[in-house]
Amino acid sequence: MSIDWRKYWWQPGFALAFLAVGVPYWLIPYNKLNLPDALLGVELVVVFAVAALARVTSGKSFMRVVVVMGAAVPAVVMARVVVDGVLDYSAHNLWPFEVVIAILVSGAVVVPGVLVGSVVLWLAHRGQDDGQAG
Repeated sequence: MSIDWRKYWWQPGFALAFLAVGVPYWLIPYNKLNLPDALLGVELVVVFAVAALARVTSGKSFMRVVVVMGAAVPAVVMARVVVDGVLDYSAHNLWPFEVVIAILVSGAVVVPGVLVGSVVLWLAHRGQDDGQAG
């Protein structure tokens, strides 16, 4: 039995991006947390690569990949907001701003990643067309 990755295209990439950004972010103590600095790091390279790879392998549209892969970083922030809010309801009283910052950071990484994936797809299809013309 083989897995149809085109059906489940987003799950491995989203999980990898979520954990790559999430684990270091969640380990920062609340009193030292500063956005967007807490989100900026080498982990975003993983998000970029996952976005590009998802575009190349999924067969999904540009916008669908941007929206789905771009949701990983805001999901990390929301997970922290929920957990910290349960522990101390006065924590993250400006959480909507945190989510907007996470969306902007994510978009700044995911859109170029998906563009790179789109260029790879375009070059691959162009190469196939050139090979058939001869």
